Amino acid sequence: MYTPELLELIKRVEATRERRLDEEFPLLSADAKQELLEGFHPDYKDEVFSELRVGPSKGERTPTEYARVFEAYSGVDPDGFDTSEVDFDVDVLIVGGGGAGAAAALVAQEQGANVLVATKLRLGDSNTVMAQGGIQGADKPNDKALVMDAPDALAWLEKLGVMFDKESDGTMITIHGGGTSRKRMHAARDFTGGEIMKTLKDEMLNRDVPLVEFAAVYELLTDGDRVTGAILYNMETQEYLIVRAKTTILATGGGGRLHVMGFPTSNHYGATADGLVLGYRVGAPLQYLDTIQYHPTGAAYPEQILGLLVTEKVRSIGGQITNVEGDRFVYELETRDVEAAAVIRECLGRKKGVVTPSGQPAVWLDTVVIEKKLGEGAVKARVPAMYRQYERFGIDMAKHPILIYPTQHYQNGGLEINDRCETPVPGLYAAGEVAGGIHGTNRLMGNSLLDVVVFGRRAGAAAATQAAGIKTAGGLGLDHLKDYHAALKAAGVEPTNASPMLLPEYRRAATVERKIELLA
Repeated sequence: MYTPELLELIKRVEATRERRLDEEFPLLSADAKQELLEGFHPDYKDEVFSELRVGPSKGERTPTEYARVFEAYSGVDPDGFDTSEVDFDVDVLIVGGGGAGAAAALVAQEQGANVLVATKLRLGDSNTVMAQGGIQGADKPNDKALVMDAPDALAWLEKLGVMFDKESDGTMITIHGGGTSRKRMHAARDFTGGEIMKTLKDEMLNRDVPLVEFAAVYELLTDGDRVTGAILYNMETQEYLIVRAKTTILATGGGGRLHVMGFPTSNHYGATADGLVLGYRVGAPLQYLDTIQYHPTGAAYPEQILGLLVTEKVRSIGGQITNVEGDRFVYELETRDVEAAAVIRECLGRKKGVVTPSGQPAVWLDTVVIEKKLGEGAVKARVPAMYRQYERFGIDMAKHPILIYPTQHYQNGGLEINDRCETPVPGLYAAGEVAGGIHGTNRLMGNSLLDVVVFGRRAGAAAATQAAGIKTAGGLGLDHLKDYHAALKAAGVEPTNASPMLLPEYRRAATVERKIELLA
């Protein structure tokens, strides 16, 4: 329910709605976009970055929150940890149970590989399941192949059972996303990622793909410069498990739960950049990790859903962004970095934003316009998940606008890979959000779901093929960790932090101290 104060502010949005219905809003010029980004986008704030002091990307900058987990000691003692008793001996170890991990597992198993999937939470607990708006794919007669694998990836998903939105004659329905020149967005209402993940999960279970849930990878194992397996930590039993693997695929997702600059996040609870840390320690360089994507429309009210995604599809079908006066200030389908910077400017620079009862700055996303343009019932029919998200709190998107503010959404960079998803470290692959270089510095809507399917499948195929030619994985050592710890010590990094983080800490400091006191 909106407070009386917010309901009063909504009247200003209602007063300008008729005028805005037919209003043409111009795209920003290239110079205006650059000025906006440099003034207000977090990626352009030098003070929020740190220069890495150790590792293969030493000297490069990354957000300070990421630098903290890279410049941390492992919780594993490389001199005292026993790796002699092997619990799993497999061809392909896949770390992560989201879209990329599931796609990799299915393809690797199809090629005859003995596969194990280890996931920190449950199978499907990932950013994939939270992706809403759609998946890009150049599959129209007038298209060249923007992404060569896209048509085949979409066909593969449909064959597995994904129910994409279609016209009555069976033609795929496509819409625009921000920054796009053609309609290539394929969707399943506004829960596309959930539909894809459900289908991949069901297929994995139907095929009896070996799976260990609540088993975080705590450290990789190496023999010389080659990755030969991993140490799993069972978060339920608090036991360590040793996996020997001929090839290993990191599909651990991103790091939204690091909360760069204190931004809220749309990411799932386990998104703490674990795969980045593990891959970096064994020598995989980073690409583009000085850029983070802030989705321009994260929920800002009510505070119970702060940071949760308000899919770009809401704007694709006609929703309009306005300031506290009810005026539009940016074209709604600019690229995400420009859109987010414009919202931040409106709240901070021009001070024309709304402030919620909890002190969160915000602007309005007028969803009622959708009903005016597409007819009564359009909001509930076209974005049902969004409608239910707000209905739970007594807010009807068809009758009232909603409050939004940018949320940390996607890790543009990651571990360096080639087109077969190989990192420069022998035996180690990466797919999905943990990998860098695929989207450059600014991802378009819908390309993350395409990414996890295309590169998950490529990783599974390449890792299985390589594993077939390897007789034995090799030794299970931690020499790389000794070297990394020595580099940290030489750089003057004190052993105050441990990584990977595994799970974020949201308890108040006093609560944590009290628990430690009780345990002592």
